[in-house]
Amino acid sequence: MILTHIGYSEAVSAVRRGSSAGTLETMLRPTLQSPGSVLRELMSRDIVVMPGVFNAISAVSAHRAGAQALYVSGAGITNANLGVPDIALATLSEFAQQAAAITQIAPVPVLSDADTGFGESLNVARTVIEMERSGLAGIHLEDQVSPKRCGHLDGKACIPAEDMARKIRAAVDSKRDGSFLIVARTDARGVEGLESAIERAKRYADSGADAIFPEGLGSEAEFEAFRREMRIPLLANMTEFGKTPMIPVSRFRDLGYEMVIFPMTAFRVMLKALDDTFAELLATGTQAGLMNAMRTRQELYLEIDYAEYDKKDKTWSQDPAQ
Repeated sequence: MILTHIGYSEAVSAVRRGSSAGTLETMLRPTLQSPGSVLRELMSRDIVVMPGVFNAISAVSAHRAGAQALYVSGAGITNANLGVPDIALATLSEFAQQAAAITQIAPVPVLSDADTGFGESLNVARTVIEMERSGLAGIHLEDQVSPKRCGHLDGKACIPAEDMARKIRAAVDSKRDGSFLIVARTDARGVEGLESAIERAKRYADSGADAIFPEGLGSEAEFEAFRREMRIPLLANMTEFGKTPMIPVSRFRDLGYEMVIFPMTAFRVMLKALDDTFAELLATGTQAGLMNAMRTRQELYLEIDYAEYDKKDKTWSQDPAQ
C-alpha cells in the first residue's frame, strides 16, 4: 500500500495519544490506497507519463523530478544489474527484488515489466503473487517465445494466442488486490502484422487483461488503429532507436492512450555519461575536468534525505520514559 512517511508518523503519534480507531481510519484513508488504485485514478484524469527506472536511486531521481508514476524496465534491470542482454536471463527473484527496492523508496505507483511471466501459466501465477507483494501497481506480460528479445528487434517469435490467453487468465486469477493491473503486451505487429496484433489484443482483453501494450508499432496511424479497435486502456512505448517514431506525450493523449512509458531514456543517458567519465578519468589521471558534471556531496545527501535518516536515528535513541 502507498503509505507516505508523513501519514505514518502522524498515525503513530495518534496511537501514542490514545486516538480512537475511527480517528486513525480517517487519518489514514487518503494514504492507504493500493498502488493499483492510485494508478487507475491517475489514468482516469489524464495520460500517465512513466519514466523508466532500473534501481532505487533512479526512482528517487524520477520522483523528485515530479513523476507521478514510474515504469520498471526489464531491459534496465537486466542490463544494469547483470550486464547482459535482455533475453530472459534475469529471474523472477531479481525482478521482484528490484521492484521492492523501488516501491519502498518512491511513494508513487510503479508498473513493472515481467517479461513472459518467467514460464508457463503456473509460473505466471507465482509471478503475479511475488510482484504484487513487491508493492507494484501492476505488471505487463508479453506474448513472445522465450528467450524473448527486445520488442523493437527483428527475429522475434510469438506463442500461440490461446497460450497467451491462458497466461492472462492465470495472472488475473492470481491477483490478491483487484486493482492490481495486468497489462497484456503483444509483439505480434513485427511477426504477424498489424491486424493479427489487434486480434490478439482483443483476445487478451476478453481473457481479463486490464490494459493492452501494443509493442513495436511503426506509425501514429498504427497507434490510432489500436485505439479504434480496443475498449480498454492502452499503453504506448516511446523508446528510442526502435521501430516507433518519436511521438510526444501530447499526441498520445490526443490518440486516447492512458499510459506512455520511456523505458530506457535515463539509462541510455546515464550509460553515455559513465563511458565519458571513465574515459576522461583514465586518460587524464584526474577527475578535475569532471567536477562541473557531478552532483556534489551535499546534493547527493539532499537527494537521499541523509539528514532525515540522521534525525530519525537520534529520535529513536531517546528514551521516552526519561
